[in-house]
Amino acid sequence: VRVDASGRLVFTDLGSLNGTKLGSVRIRDVLLTEDTTFTVGETQLRLTIKRGGQGVKLSPRSRFGGAIAESASMRHVFELLEHAAKTDVTVLLEGESGTGKDVLANALHRESARRDAPFVVVDCGAIPEQLLESELFGHERGAFTGAHASRAGAFEQADGGTLFLDEIGELPLEAQPKLLRALESRSFRRVGGSSTISVNLRVIAATNRKLREAARRKEFREDLYYRLAVVHIAVPRLGDRPEDVLPLALAFLKRVTGDANASLPDDFARLLQSYPWPGNARELRNVVERFATFDRADPTLLFDPASTTLASPLAGPFQGFELLPYHEAKRRA
Repeated sequence: VRVDASGRLVFTDLGSLNGTKLGSVRIRDVLLTEDTTFTVGETQLRLTIKRGGQGVKLSPRSRFGGAIAESASMRHVFELLEHAAKTDVTVLLEGESGTGKDVLANALHRESARRDAPFVVVDCGAIPEQLLESELFGHERGAFTGAHASRAGAFEQADGGTLFLDEIGELPLEAQPKLLRALESRSFRRVGGSSTISVNLRVIAATNRKLREAARRKEFREDLYYRLAVVHIAVPRLGDRPEDVLPLALAFLKRVTGDANASLPDDFARLLQSYPWPGNARELRNVVERFATFDRADPTLLFDPASTTLASPLAGPFQGFELLPYHEAKRRA
């Protein structure tokens, strides 16, 4: 269930094997206007629409830095980030890979009073565990084999600006207590150092894991989770906000071609709208770049051949007809 750009509730079956039925009719997309019972396989789901609620607040903007959106769910994310940008509050961005968490983090920094100071990125999932402390806090000369000179870590480099801890869910448990202490005190010691260094910075973290669940399973420290999730923002997947597909695709096309007047051909736009986007905006960007290279809206050329979600909703001799203009599909039929 999602909220479309007009604020309406839409129920979508994402290709389930058993299908979803409303009464005796199998459905794919339904606009919800009243309380409804759906049948999913042998299970009945009752959806009740609460009346008189205040609803979520939406930003009037369709852009937040490099992020582009028309959907209500993403404009709600923009609204939260706009408020967060006015303070130095720590923000945790959670969402699937490819949803643009790094773009939102950079935009939050650019919208804040720290915009002219450094924006330092640490990929917590790409640093060897034995080097992680040095990457975060730096080291003194001779602190370990290979430390031929003193080096400032990410915390020092971000002093005055913003520290972005990407893939924070991959941080080893053993390293989490030291990070927690540094976040709480905004101070630390370099590896091999004896003096305490204080910094003034803003922290943004991002993960594709559900950290609250990870903390419940003791796979992530609960106290660190709460220190990071002062403002907790869930970034929706692209498949749940189809209104954003074409605006994003157009922006990608203009960027890759260098043509500010570029437009999406109708057959390509229909192809983009018929796909569920399991790889989110990153996959969309790749598809647009392939289209710009080959200039053909050919699904077998544009999409990963290993994908199982590309299958046409039509089968046999009519497969692919949904991508054609109406009159051409009628002529072929």
